Amino acid sequence: MTAPPGRRTRKRATDPIRFEVIRNALTQATEEMAIALRRSAYSTNVKTRQDFSCAFFDRDLRVIAQAFTQPVHLGSFVEHVPRAVRRFGIDKFGPGDMVLSNDPYGGGVHLNDITLIGAVHWQGQLVGYTACLAHHVDVGGGAPASVGAFQEVFQEGVIIPAVRLVRAGKIVDDVFRLVLAQIRSKRETAGDFRAQVASNVTGAKRVCELIDRYGLPEFERYVNEIVEYTRRRTRSELKKLPPGTYEAEGFVDNDGFTDEVVRLKVKVTVDASGVVFDTTGSARQRRAPVNSTFAQTFSACAYALRALMDKDLPVNAGFYEFVKVIAPPGSVTNAVHPAPVVGGWETHVRVNDLIFKALSAALPDAICAGTKAMQCHAGFGGIQAEGDYYCFLETLAGGYGARSRKDGPDAVQSHGQNTENAPVEETETNYPVRILRYELVADSEGPGRQRGGLGLRRDYQFPGETTFTVLADRDRAGPHGLFGGLPGSVSSYVFNPDTSSARALGSKSTLQLQPGDVISYRTSGGGGFYPPEKRDPELVSIDVRDGKVSAARARSVYRVITDSTGKVDAAATARLRKSGRRARGQDA
Repeated sequence: MTAPPGRRTRKRATDPIRFEVIRNALTQATEEMAIALRRSAYSTNVKTRQDFSCAFFDRDLRVIAQAFTQPVHLGSFVEHVPRAVRRFGIDKFGPGDMVLSNDPYGGGVHLNDITLIGAVHWQGQLVGYTACLAHHVDVGGGAPASVGAFQEVFQEGVIIPAVRLVRAGKIVDDVFRLVLAQIRSKRETAGDFRAQVASNVTGAKRVCELIDRYGLPEFERYVNEIVEYTRRRTRSELKKLPPGTYEAEGFVDNDGFTDEVVRLKVKVTVDASGVVFDTTGSARQRRAPVNSTFAQTFSACAYALRALMDKDLPVNAGFYEFVKVIAPPGSVTNAVHPAPVVGGWETHVRVNDLIFKALSAALPDAICAGTKAMQCHAGFGGIQAEGDYYCFLETLAGGYGARSRKDGPDAVQSHGQNTENAPVEETETNYPVRILRYELVADSEGPGRQRGGLGLRRDYQFPGETTFTVLADRDRAGPHGLFGGLPGSVSSYVFNPDTSSARALGSKSTLQLQPGDVISYRTSGGGGFYPPEKRDPELVSIDVRDGKVSAARARSVYRVITDSTGKVDAAATARLRKSGRRARGQDA
């Protein structure tokens, strides 16, 4: 109804308690989606490593709530879901319908990450969408686990445009069979797809229960308030960031086919209106597994900005509108058809590392030194005795970069990569493989006053013929240090270590293994922060006694002398450090 002339309508007051109830209920709905997906899944990659994410979008296709399983996926959702829905046709979504998509050039990422989008209807009205993305252990293509040094996207597996997989709550059998026909690990993949269906059903149920309680007009009013609240909070957080333009440059070590480094360049411009991330100057896309899609690059930028803000800031459309990304089409940060994209996450996380490096001078207390900054895929598969094809994929952890006041954690995933460890017991029980070694790599840390985290070693032995793929990086240059801190160690990938036939493998290689062969991963350590000779000798001593740093390294790099028990020889250490300062002309 129109207000009479001369009178203003009053906006209804927001009830803060109701606001928090609805906001948290929507977030909890996505978290429950994640629980349903994890508990229903078949593959280790989903049920144990949690390589998936879930979200709710309103009917205007604004993301409203997200479950924080894998931050790398969150920004990509913002690109992929709206585009997939519009491409399929909003008017084609009936109650209980769900659409499947992994189109990398339509807002998607690499082909293994397949998104299922479900329409949410309440009393016959479309009120929003649930979406869940899961990394499927195999989607076909040129090697088991669908990872490898491919030169075209067609070699990487099945490409799924926005197609209806579920109609009125039931899986469309012919579409399901068509997709599964392209895939090696049919049983696991079919189970994971059904788990995604269960996840979306769970989310839709919770959203409808919320609308039942408050009514659709009130629900939508508070959804708008949630977005506006986040918008206000984000503007406030932006004021805390130092305005200016910051730049950094780095490289992916090689592309898998040539020894030529892949140049990456990042320029970050901060002002009150938002943050512009510009990757202009990065290498052109290659016929090699180093290309990131726009959604992957957007996700890296969104994660970096969110990491610099208050930890309880909601993440929804009100936040994402302040993330502005310039990534030239046809570059390794915005690949176009038919470029391969299987290694896009490797480039994505290196862009993430460079954003923080660029901002380090302006925000030294908020930034870490260089991290593992690669996904570090290990993928393998073969035919079991009973004739079934099995596939396995995991991403290995490494050292995190040191901070201005804290050491970097050992053997963890970096930045938005939040996958969990694949336990030795579960892996050996479900797949024909033995894990011979799983341990920290001594002396792999980037030395500094605060040291970087240590990398890890994981050795796989296979009793039968197996195809194994290394899709990783960091075997040429270790993670950077900051403000005098030293780089972390490089990674290495070794065939049959500790034998006469041992040889180094490239970081992007596929090979056929015979029974008894071993593949060893040794991941990089994180970069150090501030000069290592400023490190507290007692902290060095603790690392020596824990076997993380050798006595020889303590002496040569940290200038700390320890005795046979690992305790500090204070007098000898003082003399050694003083002689080092005198040699550099730092003593009066």
